[in-house]
Amino acid sequence: MGEILVGTCSWTDPALVRSGWYPAGSRGAEGRLRYYATRFPVVEVDSGYYALPGERNSRLWVERTPEDFVFDVKAFSLLTGHPARRGALPEELRGTSYDPRDAKFLDAVWARFAEGIGPLRRGGRLGCVLFQFPPWFRPGARAEALLAQCAERTAGWPVAVEFRHPAWWREEQAGTTAALLRRYGFAAVGVDMVQTLPSSVPPVTPVTSARLSVVRFHGRSPAWGTGSKEERFRYEYADHELEEWVPRLHCLAGGVERLHVLFNNCCGDAAVRAAERMRSLLDGRPSASRVPRRASG
Repeated sequence: MGEILVGTCSWTDPALVRSGWYPAGSRGAEGRLRYYATRFPVVEVDSGYYALPGERNSRLWVERTPEDFVFDVKAFSLLTGHPARRGALPEELRGTSYDPRDAKFLDAVWARFAEGIGPLRRGGRLGCVLFQFPPWFRPGARAEALLAQCAERTAGWPVAVEFRHPAWWREEQAGTTAALLRRYGFAAVGVDMVQTLPSSVPPVTPVTSARLSVVRFHGRSPAWGTGSKEERFRYEYADHELEEWVPRLHCLAGGVERLHVLFNNCCGDAAVRAAERMRSLLDGRPSASRVPRRASG
């Protein structure tokens, strides 16, 4: 069975910092990461979506964590077809022609992203680059062309793909989607989320890469598609909701070298507590608490 790494989708979220999960003396930038790395073996760098990662930060992350700790870096928004503010770009790119359709501009953005994650790649600390495509990115020729371009630009990188349009994983399309990801060696990202909305992505977990699989737990808030960030992610997983995933995760780990299980219900300390409970369940230990409570923050 492959190794199962459990963690969260942020270690810097302000609500987590305010929650008191970090002990006194460990609330600065260095202290937070060092403490987090004593509790979990993997973390997602959610900030990579909002701003291009810096090489210096990546180098510091490597220096401040154990050799077996890994980072999943979310791809910058422009690389997945999302909009981005000009102010999110580094200064050397702000003066260029800001046109996501312009090949030279995109080349420069890709080059800057690759440079930023360089220390993680060279140090063997890059778990994967997560390409989270937008809800309007639906199956079709244009989408397949973009995935082919993505594969060309990320050759040699560990890549995981999360689709936000539910059509990708509906029964009539799921086999084609899995085959497409296998063609490029991309790991499919399975999700746990509320299943009562038109935008709900089915919780399927196909193995499309022998190296890696990823499951992200978004919480099951009914405000997923409409609410504020706090409303979308304010969710406390009940034990039975985590327990129902345990056999599926063990089965998934049986087909890959590594499985990353990441909690994205980042509101207060809800994600770190859910991750801790999930790890206990996967290890066969009883959960510390049987009574769920709603996260605050």
